[in-house]
Amino acid sequence: MTADSDPWLPIRRLTGSWVGQSDGEPGRGTASRTYAFVLNDGYLHERNVSTYPPQEANQAGEVHEHWSFFSYDRRRKTLVFRQFHQEGFINQYKVNAEVSGPDRVVFESEGFENFDNSWRARETYLFTADNEFEETFELARPGMEFSVYSRTIFTRAPSE
Repeated sequence: MTADSDPWLPIRRLTGSWVGQSDGEPGRGTASRTYAFVLNDGYLHERNVSTYPPQEANQAGEVHEHWSFFSYDRRRKTLVFRQFHQEGFINQYKVNAEVSGPDRVVFESEGFENFDNSWRARETYLFTADNEFEETFELARPGMEFSVYSRTIFTRAPSE
């Protein structure tokens, strides 16, 4: 099956539950995440909770929650990714097909709601094994290149 016959092919393998170890600007932490197709399989819904205990890089610690929806834009023939953060901002990305491949899917920002649109964001999913992927979230200040904000290694959660 190809991405032409199944537009979800690049991210279909995300379906299920995942646990992860994160490192980046918020410090070292853990993440739990689920992906499930919803609304007659028209969207892939992600639910994420990342926990950063108090540490030198983040003395207060934090719990970050976001929900995401992936959709397929038939007009543009591309996957679109909208991320809703508890802080009230929404990121909208689309696949960058030029740098994506069979084991790597790169989403680059198209715009933000409740955030400065002169910034850019990039989220990369690198599938390293059947039950493991690495997510890298990068930000670019206006006029600057991307820099890594966080990197999380996810493994598929054991079945209950």
